Amino acid sequence: MSQYRRILFIKPSSLGDIVHALPTLAALRQHCPQAHITWLVKRPWVELLERVEGLDRVWAVNPGIAGWLSEVPRLRAERFDLAVDLQGLLRSACMARLAGCSVRVGFANGREGSTLFYTQRVAVPTPEMHAVDRYLLVADALGAARPATPQFRFRIPPADREQVSAVLSRAGVRAGLPWIAMNVSARWPTKRWPVESFAAVADRLHQEGAGPVVLIGGPDDRADAQTVKALVKTSSVIDVTGLTALGLLPALLQSAAVLLTNDSGPMHVAAAMGTPVVALFGPTSTIRTGPYGNNHRVLTHPLPCSPCFSRRCRNPIERECLTGIAPAQVIEAIRAQLAAGLAHR
Repeated sequence: MSQYRRILFIKPSSLGDIVHALPTLAALRQHCPQAHITWLVKRPWVELLERVEGLDRVWAVNPGIAGWLSEVPRLRAERFDLAVDLQGLLRSACMARLAGCSVRVGFANGREGSTLFYTQRVAVPTPEMHAVDRYLLVADALGAARPATPQFRFRIPPADREQVSAVLSRAGVRAGLPWIAMNVSARWPTKRWPVESFAAVADRLHQEGAGPVVLIGGPDDRADAQTVKALVKTSSVIDVTGLTALGLLPALLQSAAVLLTNDSGPMHVAAAMGTPVVALFGPTSTIRTGPYGNNHRVLTHPLPCSPCFSRRCRNPIERECLTGIAPAQVIEAIRAQLAAGLAHR
């Protein structure tokens, strides 16, 4: 692969998928230390990639076809000789072709006819493999050595840690005190554990003196966070939802003792940062998109219809795959994660 000097890495969204692709970037960078690597990404995710090692450029693209096509002349001027398309959709594959890349690599099972635009197609032996390992198949195909442990190489500036500390301090979290992050939202309604259950867990953690519970998330998650906060009886929950920019998410989650979360982008960031996760899974597959690594706890309530991979629940009992997870199970998992964290200090 030493003949490749300018590489276009295409993974425009979403947050979790971008995190899953980081070990593939790290493997390619290890294999091609002198190559210039550009990551083509949707503008909302730029801040995260600006904190990733191994990139020479983060290339933002605006939403919509017009936004994508407007980048074509400038991309062609860069004279990329290799495009790595991990999105596997028609739009991403077309961009690889329109950018003028002579070698275009993507998955053999890509959707929407994307495979027609690839010069090299990478077979996926089974759908039942984690997204991180599936993306690494592309690095394998290009001759990069598979690492014993996939690498998520974030570069956290000191300023990020200072801003996170300031936000937490203003919210009432004492410096040096272990705290529990709680992410109560998710893009799909079918991925959301009941807000009443999150509130019950927060109350119990407060009663046990487990440490401050801090609600996290972006501006779009504020409504769900406020609902949980209103349901908490102890009034002990701290809410920093929407107070930290996306780029601060790695530093924020790295400072948490544990994250309780629905299946979501922040879950994958926490796992990448080495923060223990307690994840609640219903309609999605823990095998394909669970928190990556061995130090996490995933709770499920198996049903014949799960995982359904659907944004609309068709079960007679709405979201039974999630509502069947009891707060007591979650409390026990959090206790175990906190105890394991203390044991490894």
